Amino acid sequence: MINPDVQQTINLFNIPEPIAAIAQKVVAGERISTEEGLALYEKADLSLLGTLASVVRERLNGNDAYFNKNFHIEPTNICIYRCKFCSYSRKVNEDGSWESCLDEIAATAQSYKGKDVTEVHIVGGVHPQRDLYYYADMVRRVRTELPDIHIKAFSAVEIEYMFKKTGVTANKGFEILKEAGLNSIPGGGAEIFDETLRAEICPDKVGSEGWLAIHEAAHQSGILSNATMLYGHIETYAHRIDHMNRLRKLQDKTKGFNCFIPLKYRKANNPMSDIGEVSVIEDLRNYAVSRIFLDNFPHLKAYWPMSGKEIAQLALSFGVDDLDGTIDDTTKIYTMAGAEEQKPSLTTAELSNLIRQAKRTPVERDSWYRKVRLY
Repeated sequence: MINPDVQQTINLFNIPEPIAAIAQKVVAGERISTEEGLALYEKADLSLLGTLASVVRERLNGNDAYFNKNFHIEPTNICIYRCKFCSYSRKVNEDGSWESCLDEIAATAQSYKGKDVTEVHIVGGVHPQRDLYYYADMVRRVRTELPDIHIKAFSAVEIEYMFKKTGVTANKGFEILKEAGLNSIPGGGAEIFDETLRAEICPDKVGSEGWLAIHEAAHQSGILSNATMLYGHIETYAHRIDHMNRLRKLQDKTKGFNCFIPLKYRKANNPMSDIGEVSVIEDLRNYAVSRIFLDNFPHLKAYWPMSGKEIAQLALSFGVDDLDGTIDDTTKIYTMAGAEEQKPSLTTAELSNLIRQAKRTPVERDSWYRKVRLY
């Protein structure tokens, strides 16, 4: 029997029978097809999507909403690629470029000694002169300064290039990074998997199959990861469902993804600025369908430095159970693209208040989503 709350929403909005049938499958814990996921994007009322997404998130995570205490290190924005949506990358010696040496990176890590942080997130541009051993040394230097911290580092795009430049297999490359102290990898660089779109917006970087292969190899090496999707540009709902379906298939195979993170395209300072940005309504629709479709992903994150605090808070009612972390104003990737948060930093008290105001339970987590403290 369908959940009474869902039935009330169906009756209130006169939901057509095909969507009502999908709703019943979701409430029953059954997997929906790609066609049904597309139908939810195209035809389902936002209120129904929020209700269904909340059913799924509460089945997986109860009323808990997670965050951690983290900071970022961005070694360089020098990049061999110039993706059309990117406001961050620069060429060598181009105005606005930067590159931190290993001593500077170690000093940044050293500045967090004794501070209450549990994770460092390291990502940057794909530097033409840096190979695997350079990045392994970077991880090793950070590990020396912060022996107990969780190091989540390098997107699949960075990793694919460093492995190729060094001439090692993915399995060997991850063995070297693990030995240096790597714990997990983030989900960046996925963008949108459709090959035709990818050829238009990021033609030179690792393709969709290569991105998935890097994450599969990471999982096989015992390294968990996240996954992202860049939405709100020239893609369609069908492209989004295709993207998530490829992730869902890999997760069925490896069970190595911790979290899915939808990332909204931001228009400032990049060649695609003329297309504008999608609305908040579209953001919430996307969070909800993501939570419903990706039934084998344990967590869904609203990355608040990208979305803004208020939208991240709203997303807690549309399937989201994680808001990322404190950040400490250590990332420029989205601020350079015009994100709402130009100096991204929140205290644990501020994050907890955001969560409580949304009627969720604030939970500090570690990088494996183990509970550290209830607020």
